[in-house]
Amino acid sequence: MVFNFKFWFLTATLCCLILLGFAGAAQADATYFTRKQILKDFFPKSDKVSFEKFTPTKVERARLHRRLGYELSKSSYYIFVAASVDSAGAKTVDGYAFIGDQMGQHKPITFAVKLSPEGVVEREEIMVYRESHGSEIRSARFSKQFRGKTVHDSLRPNKDIDSVSGATISSRAITMGVRRALLIFDAAITAPKALRVSQTTR
Repeated sequence: MVFNFKFWFLTATLCCLILLGFAGAAQADATYFTRKQILKDFFPKSDKVSFEKFTPTKVERARLHRRLGYELSKSSYYIFVAASVDSAGAKTVDGYAFIGDQMGQHKPITFAVKLSPEGVVEREEIMVYRESHGSEIRSARFSKQFRGKTVHDSLRPNKDIDSVSGATISSRAITMGVRRALLIFDAAITAPKALRVSQTTR
């Protein structure tokens, strides 16, 4: 009888620990937007959202490395392009979006940045937050600091962008992520446009 009681007690304890573990994992992995949802939310009036693949050359990677202060982790990046088409069939770019991951304290944070056609930050949103704490970076007070920022802004954590109390590492991660998005936009969209204009005016 004593043995059965001990066995039951140990089994119940183990089950509780497993359930608590699952609950903690579920709480720490929250999805706020899917890719489809965030693009629709960013560009509700656009007729179409496509994407462009940017694979930086060695020269571009070296330049991005110097400007970022660290090596790019991927060989290619995708930039989403929202456009509207008028009655004559002419296309107008409504804006751009960048979706990426930035490492938090233990796990990657998936975020999205909406840019104007000129490359100005209009919105920043957390799509998936996987840490057990620090989700306060989803607050409007934190995200609104990025609005109006361009590639010419340094975006230094705790200097240009105030970190959220209790979420310093996550705040720094998103600040770095937005900075990377702006620099990739500059290399993939702004620089080629400037080159085309230069060539046509010669």
